Amino acid sequence: MSSIINGKNIKISIFGQSHSEAIGCVIDGLPAGIAIDMDNVREFMQRRAPGKNEFSTQRSEDDEVEILSGIADGVTCGAPLCGIIKNKNQHSKDYSSLKFTPRPSHADLGNFVKTNGANDIRGGGHSSGRLTAPLCFAGAIAMQILNTYGVNVYAHIYSLAGINDTAFDPLKLEYQGIDKAKFPVIDQQIGEQMQSAILQARDMGDSVGGIIECGITGVPCGVGDPIFDGVENKLSANIFGIPAVKGIEFGAGFDLANMMGSTANDEFSYDENGTPITLSNNNGGILGGITTGMPIIFRVVIKPTPSIYKEQQTINLKDGTNTTLLISGRHDPCIVQRAVPVVEAVSAITMLDFIL
Repeated sequence: MSSIINGKNIKISIFGQSHSEAIGCVIDGLPAGIAIDMDNVREFMQRRAPGKNEFSTQRSEDDEVEILSGIADGVTCGAPLCGIIKNKNQHSKDYSSLKFTPRPSHADLGNFVKTNGANDIRGGGHSSGRLTAPLCFAGAIAMQILNTYGVNVYAHIYSLAGINDTAFDPLKLEYQGIDKAKFPVIDQQIGEQMQSAILQARDMGDSVGGIIECGITGVPCGVGDPIFDGVENKLSANIFGIPAVKGIEFGAGFDLANMMGSTANDEFSYDENGTPITLSNNNGGILGGITTGMPIIFRVVIKPTPSIYKEQQTINLKDGTNTTLLISGRHDPCIVQRAVPVVEAVSAITMLDFIL
């Protein structure tokens, strides 16, 4: 099935549509006997939830998860864990005119052709960013289990509308409280500039995109299976399941193309405890698909929100003519800030499968 993260140990099936009665997921393979802190899950999910501020869509959803199975007395019981999230604030009429006029840079046209016109157009249907809510639920649980292994996942806005935040230290990534900040950046003054850029785009009826940087610490050396089950392989595949992701790079990424080997190479040394380390981390903590024990660092490109309030050219699938389209409804002028916990969630899910 296409909507399943099919790991070796953890399998997650995501279901629902943006405007269906509910969305949710089934998580199979979780170890039994793990106490789940639901307050922590709620706190994590609120970082992604819509309608919380002027920088996101005004569709207001509380994203409260109803557990149907898999947890008994607050502890995983070994059965598949199923959680659902009720959709409560849909405006389906906003999409009634879009069935035959695909929105530019949305998946409307591909879904229409693939399903012979049977696709759910409301809010983007199953291709909507709304489906990242159950992803965050699964990721919040994965993160709690990872923490028991000493593995932590952090992310922040690296760049937004061409404005750059401070980058993670590639050699010694430490917790900086980004998850507690109103806006997920390291430098809050830079964050204010980014917020101004979002509001400016919103007032123009437009949108902006950006880059999210993610770091994972505590993963021991030797995790990952070449050739096609490497850590980069699996992280990339799963990260691309997040709507609006259009690129990923690890470590120095594309800048490696402009380096000499003598600069790009991560030389080895022993630290004071006799543990092998690298003196640089241009490869982002992964070599040959296998972890080196250094922090895993990667960056993800998030495109500008395609739903904008400007007239755009499109086609009419009913009569085969060219036409124009002016989108209405409630849309994010930027989704980068809400995508930060989603990147963390998918990373946690992926790494838990490797660790188990």
